[in-house]
Amino acid sequence: MLKTHTCGELRPEHVGQEVTLAGWVNRQRDHGGLIFIVLRDRWGVTQVVASPDSAPEAHAIASEVRGEFVVQVRGVVRLRPDDQVNVDWATGHIEVEAREIRVLNTSRTPPFYIYEESAVDEALRLRYRYLDLRRGRMQRNLILRHEVVQFIRNFMDAHDFIEIETPFLFKSTPEGARDYLVPSRVHPGKFYALPQSPQQLKQLLMVAGFERYYQVVRCFRDEDLRGDRQPEFTQLDLELAFVERDDILDLIEELFTQLVRTVTPHRRILSPFPRLSYAEALDRYGSDKPDLRFGMELVDLTPRLVESGFRVFNSVAGSGGKIKGLVAPGCADYTRREIDELTEIAKKHGAQGLVTLAFRSDGVKGPAVKFLSESEIATIVEATGASEGDLVCIVVAGAAVAAAALSALRLTFRDRLELVDPSLLAFGFVLDFPMYDWDEDEKRWNAAHHPFTMPRPYDYASMASDPQAVLSEAYDLVCNGYELASGSIRIHDPQIQSDVFRILGYSEEEAQARFGHMMEAFSYGAPPHGGIAPGIDRTVMLLAGEDNIREVIAFPKTTQASDLMADAPSPVTERQLAELHLRIVDKAS
Repeated sequence: MLKTHTCGELRPEHVGQEVTLAGWVNRQRDHGGLIFIVLRDRWGVTQVVASPDSAPEAHAIASEVRGEFVVQVRGVVRLRPDDQVNVDWATGHIEVEAREIRVLNTSRTPPFYIYEESAVDEALRLRYRYLDLRRGRMQRNLILRHEVVQFIRNFMDAHDFIEIETPFLFKSTPEGARDYLVPSRVHPGKFYALPQSPQQLKQLLMVAGFERYYQVVRCFRDEDLRGDRQPEFTQLDLELAFVERDDILDLIEELFTQLVRTVTPHRRILSPFPRLSYAEALDRYGSDKPDLRFGMELVDLTPRLVESGFRVFNSVAGSGGKIKGLVAPGCADYTRREIDELTEIAKKHGAQGLVTLAFRSDGVKGPAVKFLSESEIATIVEATGASEGDLVCIVVAGAAVAAAALSALRLTFRDRLELVDPSLLAFGFVLDFPMYDWDEDEKRWNAAHHPFTMPRPYDYASMASDPQAVLSEAYDLVCNGYELASGSIRIHDPQIQSDVFRILGYSEEEAQARFGHMMEAFSYGAPPHGGIAPGIDRTVMLLAGEDNIREVIAFPKTTQASDLMADAPSPVTERQLAELHLRIVDKAS
C-alpha cells in the first residue's frame, strides 16, 4: 500500500507517529512561508503542512501542486494550535508535518470545483461523472447505497432467503413497458429481451421448490424518463411460497423499519405502516402513491352540492362527475396571480378550471361566491372545516381528473407552505388495485399490474362478466409521495391463468407461444406464492434526502436515456450490423 493511514483516520492519539498518506489535493494555500495542503481520500481530509525550514524539498514540491493532483505524503502527526482546530473535520485536531511529498500524478484544472458544494449544470456533471463522483455529496450517497444493499443482504440471509441470479437475456413478454431487444447473431431474425424484472423466472423458482428467493438485480425498461426513473435500475426482487398477502407486507415493513433505524438513524419513521385500499388512497389523497407526512385530505362535496344552483356544480355532478376540494391553511390572502398559478396547475392535470373561496376577515371572497347561497357556503365550511384565513380549492370534473388535479395542488401547497418534516419517512401500503385497465385505443383490457397477478378470490367468479369490477391481490409500498415497491400474490392455478389470458385478448395459440413455459410449469404442482420488488435507487434517494435518483447512481443516463460521458448510445459499424443480420432503415422513408 502507498499509505499507512487514510485521510479520515488520524486523531490526537497518533501524535508523534510517522505516517504516509496518499490522495487528492483538495486545496493548496501558500501563506508566504508555510504551505498548507488539504489532502482528501474516500475516508475524509487531513491537513498537511510543509515548512521551508524543516523539509525544503517537500516545501518546493508543495508549492507546485494544484487541486486534484494525486500525491503521497510522508510526515509526522502533530497537534494543531488550539486556535486552529477545525471542529468540522474528524481530523481537525491534528495535522501532518510533511517530511517528503511525491507527486503520483498531475491534473488539469477541473471544469467545476471538487472541494466545495456548488451549483453545477447537470449535463456538465454527467459529462465528467468521474470528477463529480469525487465530490463529498456523491461519495456519501454511494457509500449510503452500499450500506443499504449490505443491510438488505444480511436481513434476507437472516430470514432464510437464498440469493439466486437470473439471466439478463430472456424472452420478450408484455409486462407494462417497452422491452430493450437484443438481436441474436446465431439465430437470425430472433431477439432476446433484457428483463423488465425477473417476474417469470422468480415464479419458476417457486415451482422449483426454493420457497424463499431474493436477488439484488438490474432491470431494464425502454420508457419515458423523469427524475425517479432510469432505463436501467436496481431492485430488491424477492418471492415466497406458501404465503398470503399480509405475510409479505409484514416482512417488508420489518425490513424497511430496521433498515432506516440502522443505516439512517437520524431519519424519523412512522410505525406501523398504514394500509390503504387503492380506492381509499384516491379518495383521500387523489393519488395511489400519497405523501402521508401531512394531512390536507381531499373532501368529497358531491352529495352536498349536487343540487346546487351553481351550474358548474350541478351540471358535472349530475352527470356522474365529482365536486371535490381541499383546504389550504393560511392562504386566504393569495393574490390574483397566485390563484391563476393554482388554476393552471389544475388545468395541466385535466380540469377545466378551479373554484376558489378565500375565507377572510371581511367575508368570503372569490369569483364563484355570487353563484353560491349562504347555506351552500355554510355546507362547504362544515364539510371542509375551513376557517378564517383559509383558502378552499374546488375541482369539478370526472373522478380521475378531480383526483389528479387536487393531488397536484396538494403537493404544491406542501412545498409552498413547508408542511412536512424533511427528516420524516412516512411509509404506507396501497392495496386492492384494479385487476384490469381498459385500453380505449386498442379496445381491449390490459393487466393493470402484470398478467400473472392473482384476482381477489371473491372477485374471480365475476371476472368474465365484469372485468372492470375485479380487484387484484396487488399491493404497493409508498413513501413520501413515491412508489417504492410493487408486488402481488401470483397466479399458480393453470385454469385461472388461462382465464386471465382470455380476458386480456390472447388466443390459446398466442398465449402458448408467449407463455407456454409458464403454463406448463404451473401444471407440475406450483405452490401458492407471491412477491414484491422494492426499488433500490428510489430507496437510497429518499434516505439520502435527494429528489433525483441520478444522485444515487454511479453512472446514470440523462432524461433522454443518453450517457454524456461515454457518448452512448452511439452508431455501430456496418460489419456489426451485418453479423446481426440487421440494417438501418430511415423511418421517414
